[in-house]
Amino acid sequence: MGTREKHQETADNTATGSTNHQNRTVQKRNVGYGGNDSSGWLGHLPDSWIPYVQLARLSPPAGLCLIYFPHMFGILHAAILQKSPLSQVVSTSLLMLGGSFFVSNAIHIWNDLIDAPLDALVERTSNRPIPRGAVSKPAALVFTITQALGAAIFLAYLPYPLIQNFLYAFPSILVWTYYPWAKRHTSYPQFVLGFVLAWGIFMGSLAMGMEPFAIGPMGYGAKPRLDISTLCLFIASILWAMIYDTVYAHLDLKDDVKAGIKSLAVLYRDQTKSLLWKLLGLMATLLVFGGKASDMDILYFVVAVGGTTMSLGLLVAKVDLNNSESCWWWFSNGFWSVGGSITGGLFAEYLYQKSM
Repeated sequence: MGTREKHQETADNTATGSTNHQNRTVQKRNVGYGGNDSSGWLGHLPDSWIPYVQLARLSPPAGLCLIYFPHMFGILHAAILQKSPLSQVVSTSLLMLGGSFFVSNAIHIWNDLIDAPLDALVERTSNRPIPRGAVSKPAALVFTITQALGAAIFLAYLPYPLIQNFLYAFPSILVWTYYPWAKRHTSYPQFVLGFVLAWGIFMGSLAMGMEPFAIGPMGYGAKPRLDISTLCLFIASILWAMIYDTVYAHLDLKDDVKAGIKSLAVLYRDQTKSLLWKLLGLMATLLVFGGKASDMDILYFVVAVGGTTMSLGLLVAKVDLNNSESCWWWFSNGFWSVGGSITGGLFAEYLYQKSM
């Protein structure tokens, strides 16, 4: 082979390597819940709208669903305990869907606003609207305020006085506001996220006219009170979020370590699956205990407990935590099966008890 041919081969190999690296970079940016997707129905929107839809994470709407599921758990659980009419379940579910929509928009925008400096350091998130300059920080702040106000309007439609509704919602407002800083302060931001997501159970219960606990000496319950079965469902939902968000955190493990971002994935690394099995075991135990505390029948235990345990067990066993595509696939598909199992089990139990 002549010198010219060798130089040409070297140039071709270099170009091929560069192309492969670029493809991997583009592929990683498109893997997961990156806030930079522009495919599907977004292609029909004006270009100026797309960054704002991306900022609110409406495509895919995984965040909206993960916020809404716990509200549905609370609605159906309260409906079972109170033997509520189906019309109330349907109307309350629609009300909470509207509220969840605005909450999801507000917290995703707020999170991106605070996280913009960190997002710029992580390959998968570096092309989000704020880091890439498609949305300014002042515009993002105005956007998140409008969405938060939209969510607040729904408090007026809950069946209790507005101040009482606000007091129930206040812990979630406080923790949602803090959440973007959690990954800077603690290795357990998944617990913080799980807490605030699971709070939707209490709000769903409240929307059905059932107070899950007494707020205190403000005229809304003279005696301290807490429903044990609701508490079990609440803690189980925290553990569920910790499981799926830890898998999600493995998408960016290497970049997070370099950037100093904290998470359970960074803390446990190669020992993560051992942690996930323990969380799953505790979650299943709580679902069983909560079902017994509220006198659930076999449908709940088969569909909700059995479906959840099988779905999460399969996720933990099969996910490759060292592969971003695997983490995203199991995260994006796994939350549907678990959320659907708990919702389906509670709804089946509700229909069964209504028929008796």
